[in-house]
Amino acid sequence: MSSSSHPLSDRPAVTVIGLGPMGRALAGAFVAAGVRTTVWNRTPGRDRELIEQGAIGAGSAAEAVAASPLNVVCVVNYDAADAVLRRAEVTAGLKGRTLLNLTADIPERARDTGRWAAEHGIAYLDGAIMTPTPSIGTPDAVFIHSGPEELYRAQRPVLDALGGTHTHLGEDIGRAAAYDVALLDIFWTAMTGYMHALAVAGAEGVKPAELVPFAQGIGAILPPLFQEFAEDLESGSFSGEGNPLTSAVSSMAHIVHASESHGIDASVMRAAEGLARRTVALGHGTDGFSRIAEFLGRR
Repeated sequence: MSSSSHPLSDRPAVTVIGLGPMGRALAGAFVAAGVRTTVWNRTPGRDRELIEQGAIGAGSAAEAVAASPLNVVCVVNYDAADAVLRRAEVTAGLKGRTLLNLTADIPERARDTGRWAAEHGIAYLDGAIMTPTPSIGTPDAVFIHSGPEELYRAQRPVLDALGGTHTHLGEDIGRAAAYDVALLDIFWTAMTGYMHALAVAGAEGVKPAELVPFAQGIGAILPPLFQEFAEDLESGSFSGEGNPLTSAVSSMAHIVHASESHGIDASVMRAAEGLARRTVALGHGTDGFSRIAEFLGRR
């Protein structure tokens, strides 16, 4: 079904490019909110359910971007985004329109795309989605954006259809990606630690369900520590009075030994222990764990 078979209306309009799980969630939220939504995906067939819900299927990427003043792209990475957006006919179709890139990648790729967009007369915003697909269209969704504030404010009424909170982080195009990378660093490191903990506990006969309430207790400890360590880093205090780095190193060594005694790979904890030991070796043994961030940030 082509967008040409649908008459234009006074409704706000958006195009969603990329119909993986997140792209489908975004398009579905726009449709549910009454936004005239055009969709396109490189792999045919993924738009079927969305069209049944009221979306407009485009026959090509060029047709898709020409259908709406706001184009939202959400694909696996910027290589995939570039493969679509930088085709001559698509780039030409985007001229004079707004492109919001919700694809995850590194900050410099976002800045490079911003430069490309400026060269071709495309208004560009970058962003990131910090919550899973079921949150889209609900109050639990979290979006962060960066780029020209005036442009962000102009598009905000349409973006509100996605639900949740939207935060503009600044005019530097790469700032949303910087937040995204840092926050995902926390998430995936923590999740890897949890998977490792389940494996170690299991080797000792502790069932996953038995560990869960205590693991949740560990998780509850973290938010105040996040605040404390951030303040330590900004102030340069790095107090280790309650728990010096030397104590942390000892605790990490126990985890490594327990893991390897069961033949469980302890490379992640060995890496963490190595960072702590290197920081201690530089004379910071009595400092707190936050000193590691300062050590990692040295040039």
